[in-house]
Amino acid sequence: MALPRSNVRRIPPESRQSSRGRDTTLPPDARGDRRDDRRDDRRYGAGRGGAASGWRDDAEADPRAVSDIGDGRDRGDGSGLRNGSGLRDVRAARPRQPAPRETGGRTGQRASATRRAPRPADAAATTALAKPATAKPTTARRGKAGAAKAGPSLGQASGIMAIGTIVSRASGFLRTVAIAAAIGTGTVGDAYNVANTTPNILYDLLLGGILTSVVVPVMVRAAKEDPDGGDGFASSLLTIMILGLGVAVAVGMLVAPWIINAYLDAGPAEQALGTEMLRWFLPQIIFYGVGATIGAILNVRQSFAAPMFAPILNNLLVIATCVAFVYIVSGPHPPGVDGPKAITDTQITVLAGGTTLGVVVMTLALLPSLRKVGFRYRPRLDLRHPELRSAARLAGWTLLFVIVSQAGYLVIVNLSTATTAYTIYTYGYQIFQLPYAIIGVSVITALLPRMSGHAAQGRRDLVRADISTATRVAVTAIVPAALFLLALGRPIAVAVFHHGAVDYHDAVVIGDTLSAFALALVPFSLFQVQLRAFYAYQDSRTPALTNMGVVAVNVLGAVVLTVLVPEQHRAPALALAFALAYLVGLAATTILLRRRLGSVDGNRTARVITQVAVAAGFGAVIASLLARGIRSVIGTGWLSSGVAVVIAAVVGGALFIAVAKRMSIYEVNALIKVVNSRLGGRLRRRRGRGKPGGPASSPAPTGRTRQTGRTARREPSSRTARAATPPRREGPDDRSGPAAGTRRTGRPPRRR
Repeated sequence: MALPRSNVRRIPPESRQSSRGRDTTLPPDARGDRRDDRRDDRRYGAGRGGAASGWRDDAEADPRAVSDIGDGRDRGDGSGLRNGSGLRDVRAARPRQPAPRETGGRTGQRASATRRAPRPADAAATTALAKPATAKPTTARRGKAGAAKAGPSLGQASGIMAIGTIVSRASGFLRTVAIAAAIGTGTVGDAYNVANTTPNILYDLLLGGILTSVVVPVMVRAAKEDPDGGDGFASSLLTIMILGLGVAVAVGMLVAPWIINAYLDAGPAEQALGTEMLRWFLPQIIFYGVGATIGAILNVRQSFAAPMFAPILNNLLVIATCVAFVYIVSGPHPPGVDGPKAITDTQITVLAGGTTLGVVVMTLALLPSLRKVGFRYRPRLDLRHPELRSAARLAGWTLLFVIVSQAGYLVIVNLSTATTAYTIYTYGYQIFQLPYAIIGVSVITALLPRMSGHAAQGRRDLVRADISTATRVAVTAIVPAALFLLALGRPIAVAVFHHGAVDYHDAVVIGDTLSAFALALVPFSLFQVQLRAFYAYQDSRTPALTNMGVVAVNVLGAVVLTVLVPEQHRAPALALAFALAYLVGLAATTILLRRRLGSVDGNRTARVITQVAVAAGFGAVIASLLARGIRSVIGTGWLSSGVAVVIAAVVGGALFIAVAKRMSIYEVNALIKVVNSRLGGRLRRRRGRGKPGGPASSPAPTGRTRQTGRTARREPSSRTARAATPPRREGPDDRSGPAAGTRRTGRPPRRR
């Protein structure tokens, strides 16, 4: 049966077969180059994703990987191969049973199986061609058939999350500045930061590490194998989360004084303040757990934006809380200067209550996205669910991982709070986390569901490709960020923190701590990426044992360095021990991963790191010299330091890009393409942009100009007219319709 004419998309002449008797709907051969695909993108305006995104990772280039189109259901007649726009994707259609060729139909095309499966990148590109940019995303259907819906590629998913993370971390940056200006780096700052960090520690001890590493692979498998698409498992997990963490919060309220005593090495007044704040902060544990579970559900269903944008609301509420704390409640004498005895109950309520309210709002903001992907929460407690049992078996080693990490963190906190260095250490760590969160976390979050699916299929080659691609994507941006933080640590810290209760000396020490943390940025990020390969195979034992060695090196280095250095340099010494520990951890995971998977393009990755380091090192050195020169002329205050950082970063970044292009570093050029596509696509030079006083919203015209009175009216060129004119539905011999290029007799068209 011939396909309906209204559902057949026009196939460009260059992608057709010209030999008589061959299928005219075949995609370009997988062995050829991608010029045909790029020509299709230019002609039809490919939307987001596919080959037009600028980044194509190794897993997408593997012709053996299958990328499903539409809802994944193939009923044999092509009716299941529809995308979100309602058009049937002829080039990607692949029915189960070949249909006989029809020569008397309208188009003369056959709805038969293609001789070769299309490459994943081609399938994504054809879907983008048929799907308008404004079409609403369709959710995967429940069950086995719909669980394997093709999602965005690793580069696309990472780009989506990177944009959200940039905005989120920028607001978090302002949040850190507001907190530092409100409470300073003294005893009140230590009490607040320790009490606010403790719920995160308890959450990680209970379920945090298990959710991020164990549950996601199990949830991917449940989405593929369970008849309900994994909804039952997710509902049971949410119910367990609410009940279990609720009990943990109640117990924490009772033992709050002992918890603060373990983490805060200070006097009675500071410990009493920390205990009262901790009781305000403990309910955050419930919302952290629920929010992380919802984020895992969204990630498995290929929805990455909401978990990255939701923290913005949290940061804005905390900023408003700090402003209210300083200008409304505290008056001219903030308690950060006078000590913990000067703070009142009203000030504690505003500061601690506003911080907890931000976490609540952040979690509630995820609920609309959960409904959008088609998930409906139904309270249930199915402890016998097979996937829940599988997660429980894997959780033992993950719990050991978290316990060891928190034990090491307990030592670091006690070493730092003895000299009020904890807040300085915390602020340096938060800036250090900014590039890792933008790049590393985005890559890891997109990598784990994808790599877990490949591991479940037994595709070690695709897992190796995922690791190689993720590593190269990460180092392309992480290495320059590390070198620039190392070169501009002090002016960055002075520009950010030299406000309110933070004096110039404390800001300089924060800058030194940031420079020490910059040495850890590359090994820490790659260590986290490589651990996900073991979690994808549901191996939580290897990461736990490896982490024990990392924590041991960190604690040993911290103890030795704090003895050797003066007290005012204790925070940078602790950061240096952190960097040394993760350098050892990266070496260990690289060896273990090579034994597990074989070669993961180590030579290629090392070459990329070296090339990027050379290009970025040149830019960082120039930026450091430029910042010093500017500060020596205009001063070392926070405003002059900020101006110096901006100018130096722009000049150094431009030099890095120029040198990278000169060295022809492919990964840098590909990442620039992704960024350009996300920010509006490539800039095109067009002639005749009209008079300067014209409307700003009018597009730049192209083509010939016809003078009509006082204004010049431009007629569109033939290329623009063809691109803007929708296909007509006329007679069977009309060559401008969607079936152009075919004849009623079914013979292939002549080449033009």
